[in-house]
Amino acid sequence: MSWSGPEDIFLSTSLASYLDKKLLVLLRDGRKLLGILRSFDQFANAVLESACERVIVGDLYCDIPLGLYVIRGENVVLIGELDLEKEELPAHMTRVSAAEIKRAQKTERDATDLKGTMRKRMEFLDLE
Repeated sequence: MSWSGPEDIFLSTSLASYLDKKLLVLLRDGRKLLGILRSFDQFANAVLESACERVIVGDLYCDIPLGLYVIRGENVVLIGELDLEKEELPAHMTRVSAAEIKRAQKTERDATDLKGTMRKRMEFLDLE
């Protein structure tokens, strides 16, 4: 293994402090993963144990179990340690099943698509 500079040492050191801790990892595609960091490398590739994907739609959420999960470092936007002493979510959030959250995602996606379609149809009005 070759080091290209002090940045590599800093990255490795900072991730090392998260080993064996429960983390929230935000990915480039917007997904949120939770799990225990078990391993990583100089490229910030990471292995999460007992990982799950947290899907949030409005006030609904679901943790979809993934098991042992390998994350490619280039997809990571943010890594943060979760405080096990505090509640992870606000009290108004409601946990639902995976099937229910998928339905909520579809409803939300359909509403967004409809809004985009309506906007395109109304462009000819040029309301500015």
